[in-house]
Amino acid sequence: MSFTPSATPRVPQKKDDNKNVIYILVALLLLAFGYIVYDKTQTKNVIEQKDQAISVATNAKDSLSAEFTKVSKRMDSLNATNVSLQGNLASKNTELLKQKANIDELAHKKNLSAEELKKARLMIASLNEKLDGFIAEINKLKAENKVLDSSNKQLTTDKNQLTTEKKLLTDTLTATTNQNKVLADKVDVASTLKASNINVTALKVKSDGSESIVTKAKNASLLRISCTIDENRVTPSGNKTLFVCVYGPDGKPSGSEGTFGLRDGSDKSFTNKVDVAYEQGKVSKVSFNWKPGTKFVAGSYKIEIYNNGFKIGEAIKDLRKGGLF
Repeated sequence: MSFTPSATPRVPQKKDDNKNVIYILVALLLLAFGYIVYDKTQTKNVIEQKDQAISVATNAKDSLSAEFTKVSKRMDSLNATNVSLQGNLASKNTELLKQKANIDELAHKKNLSAEELKKARLMIASLNEKLDGFIAEINKLKAENKVLDSSNKQLTTDKNQLTTEKKLLTDTLTATTNQNKVLADKVDVASTLKASNINVTALKVKSDGSESIVTKAKNASLLRISCTIDENRVTPSGNKTLFVCVYGPDGKPSGSEGTFGLRDGSDKSFTNKVDVAYEQGKVSKVSFNWKPGTKFVAGSYKIEIYNNGFKIGEAIKDLRKGGLF
């Protein structure tokens, strides 16, 4: 029987296993290190991207705020210089203020989405466009108002000039009127008739119509008054009126047919009114009868003749008392 010795275990095989384990551990460590490095890199990229997004968002919001501030200043300046907007302009201004308030609310929102940011920009652009039109309309109105102001100033100047000229004309007219009045008064006075040769006769009128001169009151039926109207080259031809006032022996007016105006502005009662057909530049003879409403009484009868408010003649007629002779 033969004996074959068993094989002896190889020590190097164990060493090889240890090496493999080491290799594996090293590989795992390398993988872990690589993962850590990769993870940190990715995290850094995410942070950078996030920071970049935040920066972009911040810049966008800052830009939006700047745009909003700019348009707000335009509106504030517009409202400061146009505080008296009325009618259609006031309505448009109210609409712009409402649009500004809507943008302001959106611009101060903390987290603006891209859609909201786009909407805000569009609103600001629209507001700017409307402001341009609004300002253009106001400037147009200002230009028109400037023209109107210039026209009003010219009208005021013209009015003042016309007022001055009117006053000058009025003063001239007043002066001329006063002069004319003075001249008219002079002519009027100069045209007043003058009575001369006044004669008063007491007459008795018989039943057959015949007349006889009497001197006693009881016999008198009437007084016949005659006079001469002197030549006057100023008085125009035409009908002239004489007012006759007769006063009885008691000094009182003997009856009254009405009143006429004197030159001093007062009124005077007259006894008789006589119309005379006067011819300019010629002497006229006037005769008229007067009798009282009652019988004549003895005494002095005063007769006054007036024309144009002036007394132009006067006469006295005495009637004696009745008796046998």
